[in-house]
Order: sequence, then C-alpha cells, then structure tokens
Amino acid sequence: MWNKIESSPRETIEQLQLSRLKDTVQRVYTLTPFYCQKFEQSGIKPEDITSLSDIKKLPFTTKKDLRAHYPFGLFTVPMSEVVRIHSSSGTTGKPTVVGYTQSDMEVWDEVMARVFTMAGTTAEDIVHNGYGYGLFTGGLGMHNGVQKVGATIVPASSGFTERQLMLMKDFGATILAVTPSFALHMAEVAKKAGSDYLKDYKLKAGVFGAEPTSKGLKEEVSKAWGIDYHEVYGLSEIIGPGVACSCKKSDLLHVFEDHFFVEIIDPATGEEVPEGQRGELVITPLTKQALLLLRYRTGDITSITKEPCRCGRTMLRMESIVGRTDDMLIIGGVNVYPSQIEHVISNAYGVTLNYQIIADKKGYLDKLEIHIEVSDEIVCDNVAQMENIKKSIQAALLNNLYINATVRLVEPRSIERSMGKAVRIIDKRKSDEQN
Repeated sequence: MWNKIESSPRETIEQLQLSRLKDTVQRVYTLTPFYCQKFEQSGIKPEDITSLSDIKKLPFTTKKDLRAHYPFGLFTVPMSEVVRIHSSSGTTGKPTVVGYTQSDMEVWDEVMARVFTMAGTTAEDIVHNGYGYGLFTGGLGMHNGVQKVGATIVPASSGFTERQLMLMKDFGATILAVTPSFALHMAEVAKKAGSDYLKDYKLKAGVFGAEPTSKGLKEEVSKAWGIDYHEVYGLSEIIGPGVACSCKKSDLLHVFEDHFFVEIIDPATGEEVPEGQRGELVITPLTKQALLLLRYRTGDITSITKEPCRCGRTMLRMESIVGRTDDMLIIGGVNVYPSQIEHVISNAYGVTLNYQIIADKKGYLDKLEIHIEVSDEIVCDNVAQMENIKKSIQAALLNNLYINATVRLVEPRSIERSMGKAVRIIDKRKSDEQN
C-alpha cells in the first residue's frame, strides 16, 4: 500500500474530506465569478456547508460550463502558477481545458503512485506505457506515477503495434499500461507472429483504462497475456487517470477519497440514489488548485459501496463504468449499454471481443445490428456452424437484455482496429436527425 490514508478508519477519511470540502467551497466562492453567481442565485453561502451531506446544496458543474469558459475562464490561479495544461480532443465541440499547478502535479503523481502500487509495481519493474502522450492525460499521467514509485518507464506512446511488441520483448517489460482493446490487439498481432507469451514476454500485470470494459473483456485480456488485470479510472476534467483503481482482491475500484468526493445521482432528477444502485457519477475534487470544480457530472454510469475490501483498504469502491448517459442506446424502448452487449458476446462460443454495434432505423422502428469477428478456430465456410453461433448470440441478447438484434459474423481481423479507445458504436439515427 503506497499511503496509510488508504486504510484509515472511515471517520478519519470523512473528517479530512469535510475540512477540504469547506476550503474548496470558500475558494471557488471567492475566486470564481461563475460559482459566486451560482451561489447567489441559490441563496447559498460557504458557511452553509457544515457536513458532507450539505454538498447537495451546491450546484452541479457540466462539460457545457467548461466549454462556455474556454479556455481558462474557470482557472482560480494566475497563469504564472500554472505549470501544465491538458485538454480533451474537442471532436464534438470546443475542447475542455484543464490546468495544473505544481501542487496539482504532486497530487496527480501521488494518486498514480497508489495505482501502480496496487498493480504490484516496484523499483525493480519496467513499465511499458502505450497510452498516447500529448494533450491527452493518459500518457503523461501514467508516466509520472511510474517515476514516483521508482520503476523504469518505457514511454512508447500509442500506435506502431509491431514496434511496441518488439520493445516489450527486448526491454523485458513486466507491467503493461494501455487501453484494454489495444492490449487485445497487441496479443492478436503477437500470436499471429508466432510468439510464445511465457517465453518471449515477462509481463506480470497490466494497468488498463480509458474505455468502459465488461468483465468478459477483462478476462480475455488477462488470459491472453497471462497477467493480473488492474483497472484505472479517471477523466481529464478532474485530474486524468488516478481517481480510482482496482486491487488484486476485487474487481471494484478503490476511489482515492482524500482527494475526490464522489456521489451517485439519478441522471434524470439529479437526486442521490441509494448505495449500490447505479446512476451517474458526480465528482468534487478536494485538493485541486488551478481548476476547482464543484459536483462535476461525469456522464459515467456506475455504483458505489462502502463495504470494506479484503485488501485492507477502507476507501469506498466503485463498479466498473457500465456506460455513459450519452452513449446509452434505446432500442425499441429498451435501455441498453454497449458493455452489457459485450458481456453477452464474451460468453458466446466461437467469437472474439472484436465487434461493432450499428443502430439504425427501419421505417419508424429501431434496428440493431452487431458485427462480431469469429475466432481463428472457426471455419467460416461451415454454414451450419456459423448459423448456430449466430442464433445462440441473438437468443442470448433477447433473453438477457430484451433486445432483438441481427448478428452478423465476420472474418477474423476484418473490423478496423483502434490504437486508442475502441470505436464500438455507430448510431446512424443521430446522423439522420442532424441531416
């Protein structure tokens, strides 16, 4: 365990959270006209926050608010104190920009050191970092955490799969840090090249994140490389990777509560939901300096529990992200997340987890088509076998998710691979609405 606060009594953690929350609220009220105006509109003063439950009195913040103040309008320190800037890609509008003071960088390094310690990383390890470097927070966030624990970092960045495999083998990497879909792609390429995983590679664990992942995909990655799977969660608006991570004893992710206060709300009403119930994740950073946000609505769907973990950590745990409020598909009136479909596929015989979901309209009715690559062991010209596999997946989707979908089995490696986050969904209904 990297920091003893991770196993402190909950009373200690919550006292620290309340102290930091009060300080954060006072600072945003004093330093940010945007929040000062929101407080006045709601009739709230910083001194009204006397308990953690009072956080419900505070306003939400959304990505739209960040874009409205692009690029630096919500910063709470002068630019002379900002030492790093990151931003989103901005593919759907203005990018969201985040700044970091030296103190923010130290917090980021600290939480990422906790992440790599959970994955068993020590100064003796070599970490192959295949996350992209640049404005995206993944590459540099991982990089700094590895250096904090004293391990050796290989800053491979994204893409160039064959070259990355060569470096992993030649340098003797023991920890792999990439997106889970890219990890599977790497395994696929290594297998095609005739690699012997146990002989050619020395990997013992991986730190994976940046995209929603089903239990089936985690097991597939873990099995493909013969390693422990550790999931890391984070988002650039809050800090980057390092908000939470899974340990060796549980699939749930420990939230680093001394730096991040989390809530789960009903995305439609904004009201808190009971512990264990899924809803939208809302995060208030408690120690940020350059960009203070109150109750940031992440759009990610998950649940939390305060049940202690067998690893000894006492901080609450969150479920893997099951989807986003904005990528939930509504098919014929049924709500379904891509990760639920992925879970069904992971239990099917003869197929891989390389798939694509295509939503469209047929007349007034929703139509869902799922393209799935068959495994190399399946003979594609065996029509009867292919038909049986297809029917069994369609039946499983109907029985488990109550959706009628058309499954199309396609040849191995025929779906385009991504070097970063996998593109799983093509919703043609949205483009039709825009035209």
